[in-house]
Amino acid sequence: MEDDMEPFVNGFFSYLIENMSRWPNLPREDALRQAAQNWKNLSLMEKQKYRTKMEKRRIRNDHKCINRRHKRQPEKPKPPCARTSPHGSCPSSHRMKRIKRCPRSCRSQRSKSSCKLKRDNSMATDVKFNASLSCSDPQSHPVLIIGQLRHLNLLKFSHLESKLSPRVTEETFSHAVACLHPAPTDRVSLYLDMATLAALPLKASRHNTTSRAHAITRLVKNHVLNVAEESVVLVCERENLFASACAVVRAFPLYSRKTGNLAAAQVKKEFGCGGDGDGDSNTDAGRNVVNVEFLLINKEGNVDCEPLTEDELLCLNETARGIRLTARIVDMPCNEMNVDHFIQAVEEVGKDLCLKPQVIRGEELRERGFGGIYGVGKAAAVPPALVVLSHLPKGAQETIALVGKGIVYDTGGLSIKAKTGMPGMKRDCGGAAAILGAFYAAVKCGFKDNLHAVFCLAENSVGPNATRPDDIHTLYSGRTVEINNTDAEGRLVLADGVCFANKDLKANIILDMATLTGAQGVATGKYHGAVLTNSETWEAKSLQAGRKSGDLLAPIIYCPELHFSEFASAIADMKNSVADRQNAQSSCAGLFIAAHLGFDYPGIWMHVDMATPVHCGERATGYGVALLLTLFGGHTKSELLQSIAPTDEEPPSKRLCRD
Repeated sequence: MEDDMEPFVNGFFSYLIENMSRWPNLPREDALRQAAQNWKNLSLMEKQKYRTKMEKRRIRNDHKCINRRHKRQPEKPKPPCARTSPHGSCPSSHRMKRIKRCPRSCRSQRSKSSCKLKRDNSMATDVKFNASLSCSDPQSHPVLIIGQLRHLNLLKFSHLESKLSPRVTEETFSHAVACLHPAPTDRVSLYLDMATLAALPLKASRHNTTSRAHAITRLVKNHVLNVAEESVVLVCERENLFASACAVVRAFPLYSRKTGNLAAAQVKKEFGCGGDGDGDSNTDAGRNVVNVEFLLINKEGNVDCEPLTEDELLCLNETARGIRLTARIVDMPCNEMNVDHFIQAVEEVGKDLCLKPQVIRGEELRERGFGGIYGVGKAAAVPPALVVLSHLPKGAQETIALVGKGIVYDTGGLSIKAKTGMPGMKRDCGGAAAILGAFYAAVKCGFKDNLHAVFCLAENSVGPNATRPDDIHTLYSGRTVEINNTDAEGRLVLADGVCFANKDLKANIILDMATLTGAQGVATGKYHGAVLTNSETWEAKSLQAGRKSGDLLAPIIYCPELHFSEFASAIADMKNSVADRQNAQSSCAGLFIAAHLGFDYPGIWMHVDMATPVHCGERATGYGVALLLTLFGGHTKSELLQSIAPTDEEPPSKRLCRD
């Protein structure tokens, strides 16, 4: 293949042309057919590698073009040549060399669409929600259409013509829908790799979200092309609009430190996040854009062509920002997201919301009685902190406090983790990160009641000042705790946080969120967080909110009269780790936090353990933001959140507790 031949983005035509030469003895048509068959047999990874190679070649050609343009200087008038031809021109040996013309993609007006298609994996991606379907050509603006098969069967070609024409015909679209057989998902290419139709799983059990959010995220991750601009069209019912939108957002993380990657520099525009400023300085470069658009199916089974309202767009865009903020913080290593950096992120969110955080840190924590947070973080180079953001609107009827575990890194302390157990512990601030993202989005959506975000920040480090097993700390509740495991630190900082929410903030609804126990993944798996609460009504609400948001939850046992004895101590009010690790570890860990509120606490207390759903593979998911917005959606002015907020219906197994 010639070096300056223009390759196509999807790689198919380039592959055909490059491979035809392998069969010189075959007729051209047979050689093309054989090359196409070979392309079809390639795996997705092999195709991607080939496309990457083609893109590098395209970029190299474009650079050659630019260099030639720079080298070309204005011509100065030259004196007539002494040795001229009969026609008055210089002989060929004296003529100026013809400059090789640039590739067509750099010369013609048509290049605008093809240049837009240029892959640029070094950029972060912006996610933009549109009120209705825009008009675009798949050749220059790829499109991925996702929906359940029963919804896709309701579509007519006219509903999607603005996204598919002129490359896809009505007949091709009809045949593609008929070819879909999801098991659990399936996809059909409508026009090369530029227009794709994908079907979600046929069924969702009662413990899953009807939106099939996790399947949406996987399809988007695997089948978007990461070009300058493309679209994802979601075909869903209105009640699944929020969860489906959040699922798409999770597919586009912000943080990266790959060499030459602009994402790290770009994300500093998103609230900033600390760090030493050693990212790429080119923060003005453009990003890839993914336009998310919807075709909604109404209750009668018809396609609703009404565009999204401004309220819905505001809610989706602010929620997306909250989820990406959360995921970015969780993905960042401790050298870029320590306690100082986390406080900076909180301050920047507060500045955006016109709120000033309250910060208690270092020795002031010890002086004011926060023995849990101080004891966990006192050995670290950066001192621990309790940080509070408060939204206090006029006419508030209730006070809600969200308390997040913000262990920016967990070595285990002197009960140090093994070498295989420590990598990934940068994610131990996932609860606090989710609280920050949810608080931001909730206030932006017009939260009507008092809302406090309490961040319990510390690095569980090893040093001369580290807490020792057998040490006894007095927590903010006034109760004493004998430390028998310094790796059970999250419950200590959260105990101080929920007590502060009760004593100082006077909250009547307290929810704490934490990556608390590895046992959570064993108990409820990697997709469902665990919820523990003193209220069966709110347990039912939280499960409903999980299904409607895509951040799934499953209940764990709340039974303090049977389980709290695991923390018995001969010399203090309690120990911080259980005696029997085979006895409902996740429930017991949550009960330790509740014990500092008191098991007779008259308000609502909820504990969400999301140690495993906080990440998928090596990337954060932003888990918790959509869940909290849905759970407390009735407290906002957003009509979208109000429509999916859990109802006050009585839980199916409501029982009275008898003394």
